[in-house]
Amino acid sequence: MFRGLLVWIVILLVLITVFNQLNGGGIQTAGAETVEYSQFLAEVRNGRISKVVIEGKKLKGSTTDGKQIHTIAPPSDLWMINDLLSKDVKIDVKADEEPSLLMSIFINWFPMLLLIGVWVFFMRQMQGGGRGAFSFGKSRAKLMDERQNAVTFADVAGCDEAKEEVQELVDFLRDPSKFQKLGGRIPKGVLLVGNPGTGKTLLAKAIAGEAKVPFSSISGSDFVEMFVGVGAARVRDMFENAKKQAPCIVFIDEIDAVGRHRGAGLGGGNDEREQTLNQLLVEMDGFEGQTGIIVIAATNRPDILDPALLRPGRFDRQVVVPLPDIRGREQILLVHMRKVPLHEDVKADIIARGTPGFSGADLANLVNEAALFAARGNKRLVDMEDFERAKDKIMMGAERRSMVMSEEEKLNTAYHESGHAVVARLTPKSDPVHKVTIIPRGRALGLTMQLPEQDRYAYDKEYLLSRIAVLFGGRIAEEVFMNQMTTGASNDFERATAMARDMVTRYGMSDELGVMVYGENEGEVFLGRSVTQHKNVSEATMQRVDAEIRRIIDRQYALARKILEDNRDKVEAMTRALLEWETLDAEQIDDIMAGNPPRPPKPSLSQSAPQGDKDGKDSAPNAAPNAPATA
Repeated sequence: MFRGLLVWIVILLVLITVFNQLNGGGIQTAGAETVEYSQFLAEVRNGRISKVVIEGKKLKGSTTDGKQIHTIAPPSDLWMINDLLSKDVKIDVKADEEPSLLMSIFINWFPMLLLIGVWVFFMRQMQGGGRGAFSFGKSRAKLMDERQNAVTFADVAGCDEAKEEVQELVDFLRDPSKFQKLGGRIPKGVLLVGNPGTGKTLLAKAIAGEAKVPFSSISGSDFVEMFVGVGAARVRDMFENAKKQAPCIVFIDEIDAVGRHRGAGLGGGNDEREQTLNQLLVEMDGFEGQTGIIVIAATNRPDILDPALLRPGRFDRQVVVPLPDIRGREQILLVHMRKVPLHEDVKADIIARGTPGFSGADLANLVNEAALFAARGNKRLVDMEDFERAKDKIMMGAERRSMVMSEEEKLNTAYHESGHAVVARLTPKSDPVHKVTIIPRGRALGLTMQLPEQDRYAYDKEYLLSRIAVLFGGRIAEEVFMNQMTTGASNDFERATAMARDMVTRYGMSDELGVMVYGENEGEVFLGRSVTQHKNVSEATMQRVDAEIRRIIDRQYALARKILEDNRDKVEAMTRALLEWETLDAEQIDDIMAGNPPRPPKPSLSQSAPQGDKDGKDSAPNAAPNAPATA
């Protein structure tokens, strides 16, 4: 920045100098007054001029009272000398100074030199932020030495198995001879695979921090530009810089941006992305071995990577960084709670049980949101209520208390959510109902939140059938108690249909069609989330598939209707409680299902929080995978 400013100052000074030279600036002298030629002659004739210096066309006169005046005479004014002599004015003549040869060349060539300089300056700004006019091929990796990187394995929690797998990388970087004397070869590349937010980047930085080696990080999208060959040049430059820092770690985030399967692009073999990938393959295990350089890459789409990238000699090892379990979530919460002043009622294990499916990034956001809630309430400590409200906001979105709803629509929403909750409590293997609310959150007018008692990794047929019945409970309650149908159940129907289709076409849970896959998926689906399918069976078979899906849906719809008709009193009691308090927790739901009056809501610890705000939570489409919710 200072260098660019200095260049512009020099250019400005040169321009001022040349302008003065071209504009005859030599006539200007400090304390001199420039007058018209006629006035100068008048002064001479009146006898006020005592001395005149003639320099070419320039006239400099000294008056009798000591003033200095200047003017320019015409090219040939013979009468001026006579006038001066007649008035006894002393006359001094000096030769007009000619500019030097160098000054003449400079004045003539300066405009072109100025244009060339401005063009070079702007090209430097456009081509690499001032690092050079031809800096396209320079690597954009950010280098962090061992003194700047303070992240260690103590800052990484919830992935103990992944840390064990990469521990030998740390041992190799600390003492390579331990492995080399036995003929061992450390992996050249490690691919970290996991869902977004599980801590892949943090784990890579912790490896460098534990080994006390430089850490160079870059994103996969930083390689590819619109110019052909730039990505390959940046790969070469990145490894050249890494050689100078060896031993070191090179981390490539989102490697799927450049490492996709070759041949899938429109450009064929000349595609810029494919050239970048080819260069990366050669640098990792080509003609020249890269000693002391370990490449760590991260992605959440390992299925689309090129096979040559995953073969031994390149990314030898794949380390899965999964979503944390309940013990891992507790450890992650303890890490993020270090810098937060906590109330004594905050229990990390309780929060961990109530956040199934949360990643490390989600838990970090949970702690931050809890701190923000405490700050808004002018608290000195972050208590359990703040964490509860933060969890509600993350899982379901912010409350929309300003939304105006008519009494009829509010009553319909209360019956809808009561239908979900009652069916969920009375179906086998259904997750416990955590909260029910009719406070609008996100896109939903009301929500019913279920939390599993423990983490789930596989789902049996009876559980999925119960989920379908719970999804139908809202619409059935509208029909039975309000004698109407609304559009509020559209998302419930989509999820129930997708879940039944997966049971038939993917999970082999149909007695009629057996254990056969009837569709190919483009992406992973979970618990009924929709996915694009390619039909690879006959039309007759697809008709049988549709009939089986219809049978499952009709049977669960009838089951949910029977449950609600047999428990009308419980639905009515829950609806009245929702209209009075807007939100019901698990204890109040237990009272209603036991036939007792529901206990009043617990008093809020924060005087600034409105009644019911701390309990208002349920999940819409953004809920965690293991925390089913129904709107």
